[in-house]
Amino acid sequence: MGLGLRRKIKKRLPSRKKQSLVVPNGLNHTWSMDFMSDALSYGRRIRILNIIDDYNSEALVLEPAHSFPGDHVVRVLKELVFLRGKPKQIRVDDGPEFLSKIFVNRCIDKLE
Repeated sequence: MGLGLRRKIKKRLPSRKKQSLVVPNGLNHTWSMDFMSDALSYGRRIRILNIIDDYNSEALVLEPAHSFPGDHVVRVLKELVFLRGKPKQIRVDDGPEFLSKIFVNRCIDKLE
């Protein structure tokens, strides 16, 4: 029909190495991070950042917010590291939430 509509180009995520799950052998060995989302009664979306210690399945952080920019996630992690100590590794899913430049650069700096 000759309409002037632009096609959306699908953004490809970088490929990642698949690693097998390691059974943690003590506290602060492995933490898992993920987001949950829900809607409030008036329709506004809310997200909850969950950080869990895989050794004993203890929920270390349940942080609710309407949005989570990378610096907010880094700030929550820094507070948790200050209170609990640094984990040997942090496991995240391969979703786009954990690909912000601020978060990735901070993880490379090892949360120091």
